Amino acid sequence: GVSHVLTLVLQELSLLCKRDVNGVGMLYDLLRSRWLQALLKIYECLQHYLGKRPVPVTPQARSLNREVIELLREAHQFAEIKELRRLLRAPHLKASPALLSAHDTVAQKDFEPTLPPLPDNIPENEEAMRIVCLVKNNQPLGATIKRHEITGDITVARVIHGGLADRSGLLYAGDKLVEVNGVPIEGLEPEQVINIL
Repeated sequence: GVSHVLTLVLQELSLLCKRDVNGVGMLYDLLRSRWLQALLKIYECLQHYLGKRPVPVTPQARSLNREVIELLREAHQFAEIKELRRLLRAPHLKASPALLSAHDTVAQKDFEPTLPPLPDNIPENEEAMRIVCLVKNNQPLGATIKRHEITGDITVARVIHGGLADRSGLLYAGDKLVEVNGVPIEGLEPEQVINIL
């Protein structure tokens, strides 16, 4: 792999180093550095994993689980069937809507949030509008809002450096907010908009 190629390059460079060719010594030291060696090992491990990554058997595990439980309910009550029903209803699978739903999301590669379609009746002279989708976990948005003194619109007052909004590169100071989480905000106070955020 990559480590083998690097070893060959280092052998060639060591010969050039002895001849004192410009810059070869620095390149040789760089390629021998421990951090680069570690980085290449990580890269090789990731490549190895990508080559062997598991593929889900079904993208519909949640509905399959419900179907199996329903079929078992109708089947003859042998000891094995009772045990399988008990296992499928066990606490770790009882919370399975979340577990199996996460499995299905990953299996279907459905990672992006769905955005509503743009309306067809947007006037031609309308200002350009961007739909911004920021997925917040437990972190703050990293932006402040205010009411514009002249227009009364709710706008982004400040984007805090290093915050979610700043890292996304999607929100800028002065941006007018029209809708938040599907809720139109015209006529709302900034405090009400913050509660929606």
